[in-house]
This record gives sequence, structure tokens and C-alpha cells, in this order.
Amino acid sequence: MANHNHTPEQIAGDFTAFERKVHAALPATEIIYISMRKHTVLVVTMATAAISMFILSSHLMGAERFGKSALTGQVRSIEEGPMEGVLVSARQEGSTVTITVVSDEQGRYSFPSTNVAPGRYAIRIRAVGYDLDGPKAVEIGADKTATADLELRKAANIAGQLTDAEWLASIPGTANQKQQLLGCTNCHTLERTLRSTHDAEAFTGVLERMASYANQSFPPHPQKRVSAPNLTRRFGAGTEDLAKYLASVNLSSGPVWSYSLKTLPRPTGASTRVIITEYDLPRKTIEPHDVVVDPAGAVWFSNFGEQFLGRLDPKTGRVTEYPVPLIRPGFPTGMLDLETDQEGNLWLSMMYQGGIARFDKKTGTFKTWTVPPEFTNNETQQSMVGPQHWEVDGKVWLNDAGGATAVYRMDMATGAFEKWTPYKDLPPGPHSVYGIYADSKNNLFFLDFGGESVGKIDAKTGKLTLFPTPTPRSRPRRGRMDAQDRLWFGEFYGGKIGMFDTKTEKFQEWAVPTPHTAPYDVVLDKNGEVWGAGMEADRIMRMDPRTGHVTEYLLPRQTNIRRIFVDNSTTPVTFWVGNNESASIIKLEPFR
Repeated sequence: MANHNHTPEQIAGDFTAFERKVHAALPATEIIYISMRKHTVLVVTMATAAISMFILSSHLMGAERFGKSALTGQVRSIEEGPMEGVLVSARQEGSTVTITVVSDEQGRYSFPSTNVAPGRYAIRIRAVGYDLDGPKAVEIGADKTATADLELRKAANIAGQLTDAEWLASIPGTANQKQQLLGCTNCHTLERTLRSTHDAEAFTGVLERMASYANQSFPPHPQKRVSAPNLTRRFGAGTEDLAKYLASVNLSSGPVWSYSLKTLPRPTGASTRVIITEYDLPRKTIEPHDVVVDPAGAVWFSNFGEQFLGRLDPKTGRVTEYPVPLIRPGFPTGMLDLETDQEGNLWLSMMYQGGIARFDKKTGTFKTWTVPPEFTNNETQQSMVGPQHWEVDGKVWLNDAGGATAVYRMDMATGAFEKWTPYKDLPPGPHSVYGIYADSKNNLFFLDFGGESVGKIDAKTGKLTLFPTPTPRSRPRRGRMDAQDRLWFGEFYGGKIGMFDTKTEKFQEWAVPTPHTAPYDVVLDKNGEVWGAGMEADRIMRMDPRTGHVTEYLLPRQTNIRRIFVDNSTTPVTFWVGNNESASIIKLEPFR
């Protein structure tokens, strides 16, 4: 229950080795430490002169807000003629920012002058089954609209273009077998698994090795767990059967797959009316798990694998990293949940570090709280923190999704912890306290990611109640409490968007349109529309809950989606998300 205030010297001392790695790996990146009276800040400045011009912000009111086109053209192929729904991406030489638009029903695309500056741009496309034949670069002038008609050719091999959802649609197997593979995509794509040549015996060893890695691991930055591997917790029961199944759908039997590869349709209609901006981060090892935009327009992100809180200035592209204090040296590093309180402070859940942190944006300092030792073990994992309404009673909620499967409440004045174990009286089965959200009275609602329930802890009485979702084994994962105290959430196994009205204690569910989306997170915007996304399909969903109609926006490249954020200060609203395995932050601006 200790709380810790950390000096700049203490924090900087923890990261000397890391600084050396950054300098060695990134000669083109300028690392600046700014010493202030109360804090030390690591500022990472992108080495590009064009970046500030490239990413001029434009909150889109509709197509008429764009002004004239800076670059336009038509996308065609021999097979289809003009092609709708092709994502066309432009990246200026020397820049870290990529702008993407989508071709309309006539195959036309257009980059507005408000979003691209004069210069030379590399062009790429996303259209499953096709490659760009040319041109692959274009020069944009200052006072004249550039034209580049794009020719596509049939791809010789589409395997590298498939989303994880398309792989899941392609491989044979039962729903349960395919759902087990969702554990693989926490760390890497399914293509990596399905291109392998391991037989069942070899896969058994691979699964044991995978289970030894911490949740924050991915190929550029693996981290070992301190505790022994737990295959059942990581992959579910029946690891031997899983190994046999994987060996039946990979390339262990020959150089080609025994099944045909299936693809999803390209975007059409409203799904093409969007501009997408990707901001690359300065290191490939950065995992922007949660993204939050503050009232001043700054974009904050939690780094899932490294001990930093990040800040992106979308006007300049500058990234600032604030070193987060270590609590448990020797344990995996990185944070997951990033939340804000009513005072505008940022809160982080510190995963295997065994605690939570609060960041004061005014002073640039952290304060950390450690879970009491009697509640911790080598699997302790604070993946979530619930400070949304601690001003009501002076208490903050947090979870343990690891060793204890518990909910804690911390008294901000005394540091005292209370503990609830929600599933101790239930029959044995997979359960996990994952997303946690406080309502306006600081009652806690939590999602059973291992099972199928929304839980409630009454802030005044401490009474715990579980409400099962209408869909069995739905595995509700993350979501958001709206202004009416309704909890919106994604059903990871259920393939649905869920809503639990905390006042009436009634559920509503809406099926998502794309199979194998595995919804991860959901949020309601100011217009009453619901935004959601999953880790498998590279698609952002915008749903009208009155009709159930969903518009999906395809992203320009493979995107490991986690927490989503909707900025309601813009009109239309602006959607933000981190690409957790590709070190980038994505802004999506729809228009009518």
C-alpha cells in the first residue's frame, strides 16, 4: 500500500541503459532531455523538416470543407476497370506521417490540399488480391492539382495481404478451435503461425515457449514472465489438441495450404468517405496500447512494453516520452490502461509492476501506489484502473487480472486497500476481471473476460453482483460508461456489441457484420453512434444503435487494435487508436 514520489534523478537512473539503446538504434532521431524544476522529460523529435506542413489538422465538416484537391486520380485494373474501395496512401519523403483516402464508386480518389503539402510522395495501396503496378511516386506542386491514375494488377500471392479475420475464415476447423487462435494474435499475426512448418510435436514446444512470455511481448520486444508458463491460462484447455490442430492448417504437410484463401469485400459507399492519418512513432518497440486525446488536443498513449507514458503533438508530429517509475525491478515492463479523472490527471495501470500511477500534466510528475504484498505474487497483473469518479468518495478502483483475479479499492487519503474476489463461489471455470468502469456514483462495473458476466460492486455497501450476458461465453472485454451510466462493451467471443443499463440492469446486444472481428473495445459518441473495433479485421465500426446499421472503415495496413478513443470536440467526431504491434497512432476522420 506504499505510495512513491520519484525524483528526476531516480527516474533517469533507471533508464540509462535504455537511453544508450535508443541512441544506438536511432541515429536519425534527436533525443532531448529537458530538465525542469520538478521533472525530467524525454523528448523524441522526428528528424524531418516537412512534418509540420504535412499533417495540418482539418476537422472535417464534410467534403466541402476540404477545399481543392492537391492530388487526384482514378484507380483501375484490367479485371475490374474503375475500382471502388481501394485505399490509396501517400507519404512525403522524409516524413513519418502517411495520409490515406479511399476511391469512390467511379474509382476516383482525392487528397485535399489541407492534408498534404507540396513535395514528393511515395504511393501505396490496399486492395486485397491486387498490387500497385504504378505509378509508385508522385510530385505535388504548390499551386496546381497533381494527377496520378493508378493501375493495379492481380497479386501473384495474396497470403501476405490477408487480415487475421480472413485467415480465420479460410482455415478449416470448429468455432472453438478458431477461437483458441485469438490468443496468438495478442502478440503477432496469424500469418506467422500458418506459414510455419511445425508438426504437432514441435508445436507443443512452441506453445510452451509462447506461454513463457509476458502479455506485453511481441516479436521486436519479447519479455519473459517471472513465473512458470501456464499453458491452460494462455491457450485454454487441451494444448495437445491445439498443437495437432495448428499442424493441420499450417505448411507442415507441403508448400501450399490445403484450403483456399478467402477475402472480405472492399469498402463501398459510406465506408469510402474517410481520411486516415498514421503517425509513426520513433521506435519499432513502442506499443501504443491505449490512446487518449486531452481537451488541448494532445494525444497521450500508454506504452505496453516499455516504461514510458507517451505524448504526440498531432500538429508537429513531436513525440515526448515521460519515464514511468519502476516498482518491481526484474518484472516485465509496460503499462496497459490509460484513464483520466475529473481533474484531468492521467492514470496508468502498471501490469506486472504491481501497481498504478497518476501523472500530473501540470508538473510532469508521477505518483505511484503499490498493491500490498499480501495481495501480490509473481502473476500479479494490474491491467486496469478506475479513477473516473474517485472525487465522489476519495477511492480508486483497480483490478488484478493475473494471480488473484480480484478487484481492489484504494483509499486515496490513507492508501488502504480493500479486496473482492468475484468468482470464488462459482464452479471452476475460466474467469478474469478485465475492463473496469466506475459510474457517476463511483459504483464499479467490471467485465469477466474469461467468462460471460458484467459485475457490479456497490460503492456504499460493498455488495457484489454478477449479471450474465444474454450470449453465453461472450467474454466481454473492454468498453466505456456513458453519461447515462450505461456500460457499452465488446464481446470478444460473442462477436457482438453489448450494452448494460446499470439502472434497469437490462442488456442489449448487436451482432457485428464481419465474422471473426472479435470486438475488443466500444464507446458511444456525442451523436449517439457507437464505435467499436477488434484485433482481427483491421476495420473500425460505427453503428447506429437505433437501427443496428454498421459502417465499417478499413485501415491502411495490419492493425493490432486495443483501446479506442472518440474525440467529441470535433464535428464530425474524430476516431483515434494505436497500432499496438506496428508503433503508430491512427486518426480517422469520416465525412458525409
